[in-house]
Amino acid sequence: MFSGIVEECAILVALVKEQENVHFTFKCSFVNELKIDQSVSHNGVCLTVVSMTEDTYTVTAMKETLERSNLGRLNVGDKVNVERSMMMNGRLDGHIVQGHVDQTATCISVEDAEGSYYFTFRYAFDKEMAKRGYITVDKGSVTVNGVSLTVCNPTDDTFQVAIIPYTFEYTNFHDIKVDSVVNIEFDIIGKYISRMIQFK
Repeated sequence: MFSGIVEECAILVALVKEQENVHFTFKCSFVNELKIDQSVSHNGVCLTVVSMTEDTYTVTAMKETLERSNLGRLNVGDKVNVERSMMMNGRLDGHIVQGHVDQTATCISVEDAEGSYYFTFRYAFDKEMAKRGYITVDKGSVTVNGVSLTVCNPTDDTFQVAIIPYTFEYTNFHDIKVDSVVNIEFDIIGKYISRMIQFK
């Protein structure tokens, strides 16, 4: 479980394809604090550390993950938002994030808000999935590339988020432009409520 509070951007230093899997090797400041089998969120995708060197660690993504997220689009040198799993004795500063990306969305607008920014994203709308909570609601929570954010101005297939300068600088939001593809995870609480309503 994660909180959506990104620790830093890790740099992809190598990727190796093995049948339908891809092994990603990253470099970041907390490599020496990791261990094999530990979960780390990468652009919102929970992946397991499978090997390490002195200054890098490797995780593996399977076909399902590559198809559902933007990880399959990564190239060596790209930056991803990383967060280690939440400690149960810590504060939940963001919201409950599982690291189970639901789908991707495409950036359709970036607006300067005199110091901050408004990003608008469009995702594929499916009426049946919407009934199960795969939607955004005004002032609700959504995770974009692993960042916990508050939804503004949602429609059936779009939503907007406001990004303050700190988030813009310390996450890969500074690399997101119109047509960039991002990972989104809808709010798990909304999914459970929607599912329970169906059984009433």
